[in-house]
Amino acid sequence: MFNKKVIFSVIAMLMMVLMSFGMVSAQDITVQGSSTVLPVAQKAAEVYMDNNPNVNISVRGGGSGNGIAALIDGSTDIADASRFIKFEEVENAVENGIYPVPHRIAMDGIAVVVNNANPIEDLSLEEIKSIYTGRITNWSDLDGIDFDKEIVIVSRDSSSGTFGVFNDVVNDGKIDGNPIRLTPTALTQSSNGDIAGTVADTEGAIGYVGLGYLSDNLKAVKVEGVKPTNATVANGQFPIARPLYMFTDGWPQGEIKKFLNFVLSTEGQKLIEQIGYVPLH
Repeated sequence: MFNKKVIFSVIAMLMMVLMSFGMVSAQDITVQGSSTVLPVAQKAAEVYMDNNPNVNISVRGGGSGNGIAALIDGSTDIADASRFIKFEEVENAVENGIYPVPHRIAMDGIAVVVNNANPIEDLSLEEIKSIYTGRITNWSDLDGIDFDKEIVIVSRDSSSGTFGVFNDVVNDGKIDGNPIRLTPTALTQSSNGDIAGTVADTEGAIGYVGLGYLSDNLKAVKVEGVKPTNATVANGQFPIARPLYMFTDGWPQGEIKKFLNFVLSTEGQKLIEQIGYVPLH
C-alpha cells in the first residue's frame, strides 16, 4: 500500500504546479484614461474576459490626459483618449522609450445639455461660446427665452479630452484673437457622469457630455439646428464631434492585440453602438 503521507505530498505538489501554471498563463491588461471611452472599455473588457477566462483586464477612468500620462510612464497597457495625443506628449513618450500608436475605435458627438426645466431648444456655437466665457450670465439674456435663471456653467477639467475638443470646436481656442479663458465661475467636474449629475440636479445648469451619457434626466439641445444623435455624427451634420481612441506602446502584441481586435470586430462595434456611441462600421 502507498504511504498516505506520500500520497498527500504528491497531491499538494500537483496543486502547486497547477496553481503556478495558472499564474504563468494568466494575462493582465490595464486600461486607463478618458471617462468618455470608459463605458466602452468596461463593457468590452467584461465580454472579452467572459470569453477568455485566463485574461484579467483592469479598467480605470481619470481623463484622457491622465491615461496618456500613464502610458508614457509605463503604468498602463492601453490609454483611452477622447482626443488625439498632443505633440508634447509624444515628445515626452519618446524620451521615455514609449512609442504611442493610436487605434481609432469609434466616433462620438459632444452633446450640450441643460436641465429638463429649461425651455431652450437650440443654441448656436456663438451663443455657447458667450455662455462659457461669461458674456451671457442669465438664460433670459438669450433672444426669445423666458427663463429668468442664472446660468450655472459646468465644464470638464483641463486634463479631459472632451474639454479640449469642446474648447477647440466651440471656442476656436480663441476669442477676439486672444487665447480662450473659461469663466472662473464655472464648476469643473472630473467625468462625464459628474457633469450629467450636476446638470440634472441644477435648474440653471449647462454642460456637455459624450453621447453615451445622454438620458431622460438631461435635455440635449440642438446645436446650430442639429440634434446630437448617432446619425448626425455619422453623417457629419452635428458640429461638435470627434473620434475616440485607444493608444498602445508600439504596435500591440499578444493578448493586448487580441483585445483591440475584439473592440474593432463586428461584435465589439455592436457593443459600442449599444452604449450610445457611433461605430466605425
